[in-house]
Amino acid sequence: MSLTTRVAPASRSQPRRRVSLRDAGPPAALVVIFVVFSALSSQFRSIGNVQNIMDAAAVLAVVTCGITFVLMMGSIDLSAAGVMGASALTVSLLVANNRNDNDFGVLAIAVAVLVGAAFGCVSGLALVFLKVPSFMATLGVSAIGLGVATLLFAGVQPNISDTMLESWAIERLLGFSYLTWIAAACLVVGWLIQRYTRLGRYAFAIGGAEEVLTLSGVRVQPYKIAVFTLAGAFYGLGGVMVTSQLGAGLVQAGDGYDFSAITAAVVGGTLLTGGRGGVLHSAVGVLLVVVLTNGLVQVGVSPYWQGGVQGLIVVAAVAAAVIPQRRRNQVVK
Repeated sequence: MSLTTRVAPASRSQPRRRVSLRDAGPPAALVVIFVVFSALSSQFRSIGNVQNIMDAAAVLAVVTCGITFVLMMGSIDLSAAGVMGASALTVSLLVANNRNDNDFGVLAIAVAVLVGAAFGCVSGLALVFLKVPSFMATLGVSAIGLGVATLLFAGVQPNISDTMLESWAIERLLGFSYLTWIAAACLVVGWLIQRYTRLGRYAFAIGGAEEVLTLSGVRVQPYKIAVFTLAGAFYGLGGVMVTSQLGAGLVQAGDGYDFSAITAAVVGGTLLTGGRGGVLHSAVGVLLVVVLTNGLVQVGVSPYWQGGVQGLIVVAAVAAAVIPQRRRNQVVK
């Protein structure tokens, strides 16, 4: 009896210790990478470059915030590129521009975000009612979004002249662009949703044990649709932010953001199988990806290697996350 009393606390504390060490990995890696590149390049550690890193991370942080909720459910979302393209063209044609006489200002931004949410809702509906796997449903929605963006583009690039939207990328507050502060606000909102709302809690639960949640009487379908809708809204805002950076609406506004966002989320500690991670984890992952990319450029590594490096990071991060959970006879698919 006394032996049991001594062993039980140790066995209970071991998983907690492993979880805490696992969660500390990405922040520790971020510090190490920053220190290494700072030692290799004096330009890297300059205040100006730190500002550039934060500005470069802004759009990716917003997109990653959206995709994190999908990944927490154990689903995958490949619609970011198409949704961002459609939202970028929407906002560029509704604010002051060279194509028409529209000048709807903030309303145009709201419409673009709603367009993104609508595309996300379509992804969720396809998953829930048509039983289409999430990666196929979102890939199709991305293609639809790119098609809509191409139709809106109509062969003539819409250049924006809205001073408010342009100021997002130009004006600075406390040394950082408005885009950076918008991204920070989105991360706070995302964390609040994850931490204090039923949607956030159920997103975790669906990813961890959907069958148990269903057996307990919870209808998970509305929450799945809501998660994809929320993600689409973040993608829509990301498209608006890219338009502010480029000064024009482009079909390719979201190119590469889907893979980069998944990379950042996984590197930060959000599992592709769902049930673990979160917005703050993904925020650290975003900084890891952006700092690494910036550092490689600063030390003279060819940009053509950056995609390969990101791919290796994803494989390593997934392996590091999965190995501790693997059972002896578990089949990897």
